[in-house]
Amino acid sequence: MENTVPFVKMNGIGNKIIVADMRARADSVTSEAAIALAGHEDTHFDQLMAVHKPGPVGKNARIEIFNSDGSRAEACGNGTRCVVDWLSRQVEQEVFSFEVDGNKLEAKLLDDGRVSVNMGVPRFEWDQIPLSEEFADTRGIELQVGPIDDPILHTPSVVNMGNPHVIFWVDNDVNSYALDKFGPMLEYHMLFPERANISVAQIISPTELTMRTWERGAGLTLACGSAGCAAAVAAARLEKTGRQVKVNQPGGSLELEWRNDNFIIMTGATEHEFDGVFDPATGAWERI
Repeated sequence: MENTVPFVKMNGIGNKIIVADMRARADSVTSEAAIALAGHEDTHFDQLMAVHKPGPVGKNARIEIFNSDGSRAEACGNGTRCVVDWLSRQVEQEVFSFEVDGNKLEAKLLDDGRVSVNMGVPRFEWDQIPLSEEFADTRGIELQVGPIDDPILHTPSVVNMGNPHVIFWVDNDVNSYALDKFGPMLEYHMLFPERANISVAQIISPTELTMRTWERGAGLTLACGSAGCAAAVAAARLEKTGRQVKVNQPGGSLELEWRNDNFIIMTGATEHEFDGVFDPATGAWERI
C-alpha cells in the first residue's frame, strides 16, 4: 500500500483506541478515513488519536482526536494514556506533554505500567458546559427520561471536562437502564448545543462508583475517561463521595483524584492489540 502511516490498535480499560503516527506528515486524517476505519470489525474504535509533530503547546506531540462517526473530540483521557504507552516504547522518558485542541495536557508513565493523565480543571457554569439555557446550579438540572409524573431518570449533574457530560444518578444496577435507547436521543437534545456524553452512575461507597456511558460521536463504550472524571467531580460536589474515588466501568476501573488545586488526575491501564498501516485520506488499511 502507498501513502500510508503506521497505527497501533489499543484499548484503555476497554475504550477502543487507534493511535496513528502522523508526525512525518503535513496533512491530517480525514473524517472519511476515520469513518472507514471505524466501520471495519478489526479496526473499529471509539477514538482515533492522530499524533502530529509538536506545535506551540506541549513538547512531545500535538494530538487530533476523532470519534468513530468522523466528528472531532476535544478530549480523550483513555486515548491519551494509550498515546503515552505507545510513545514510551520509543523514547526513554516517563513524563509527557501534549497539545490537544489548543490546550496543554500532561501525562506520566508509572512504575507499574499504568499511566496517569492530568485531565485539567472541570467547568461547572451553564454556559461553559455549554447548555442552551441558564441553570443556577449544575449539580442537578431539570431534565428527565420517561413520564413526567414518574420519570425513569431525572435531575442529572452536568460538567465540562474538555467536552460536555451529563450524569444521571441511580440507586440500582447501572446495567438495568436502556442507555442504548435514551443515550442517542439525549446526546442530541436541544439543551446541549454541542451535543453531550450521557452517563448513568451509582454510588457504591464514599470512595467508589460504577457507571456506563453513551459517548458523543461513538455510542455505548466499555470505558470513557473524561466521563469518569466528570462523574467523580460531580459526586464530590454533591458530597456523595470524597475527592479520591475508584470509578468502575464495563471495561475496567480508573483511579480519580480531584486535587485541591482543582486539577483531576486519572490513572489506569492500557493494552496493545496489533499494529498496522492505513491511508489517512481513505482509511484503507492492513496489518503489519
